[in-house]
Amino acid sequence: MPLFKELDPATLARLAAGTTRRTLKRGETLFRKGDPATGMYLVVYGEIKLVSSTPMRGARLSGIVGPGQSFGEPVMFLERPALVEAQAASETLLLHLPKEAVFAEIERSPKFARRMIAGLSKRIESLVRELERQAIGSGTHRFVAYLLRHRRGEPGPIMITLPAAKAEIASQLNLTPEHFSRILRELADAGLLTLEGRRVTVPDAQALARHRGRRPT
Repeated sequence: MPLFKELDPATLARLAAGTTRRTLKRGETLFRKGDPATGMYLVVYGEIKLVSSTPMRGARLSGIVGPGQSFGEPVMFLERPALVEAQAASETLLLHLPKEAVFAEIERSPKFARRMIAGLSKRIESLVRELERQAIGSGTHRFVAYLLRHRRGEPGPIMITLPAAKAEIASQLNLTPEHFSRILRELADAGLLTLEGRRVTVPDAQALARHRGRRPT
């Protein structure tokens, strides 16, 4: 992970000494909204769903955290209860780094402190971009952009497994489940994707990109 690159062996040893492993089965809850923040988490493999909830809108998927990524830092630093529920979207291995170890290392190592600040800054930038994506364009535009983000510049078809139920992906894209289902049917009828359960295959990413935004749906 970028956070730990170029740290000296002594720093890594101190952080590792306080780190614990946690394995979750698919659907298992790591923590719930309102639980105390005990530290930050690093995903080794698998995926974690972050689900927010309000009385007005109910539960809403607010993010997916995958291998090599971390979560839990903001509430850890604010020393406030968790703002979301964290649930395993698949079998997942996590590393838990307690806040006491993080705070002690920040006091000791300016390099580690700078990396923590950079990581939080990237998280804020990502959230701003996500808000911009939701505010601009049609529902089809937002879903196509979601699929194209999984291309990562690699040639050939895009093949992904949706990390959550279709209704949850719809909520993340600020769509109703019915609207999302209609978008899936339209893209499938146009030959731009195939869908088997949660498995999505896009045979031609360029054709999908050209289709984006053609029709407001």
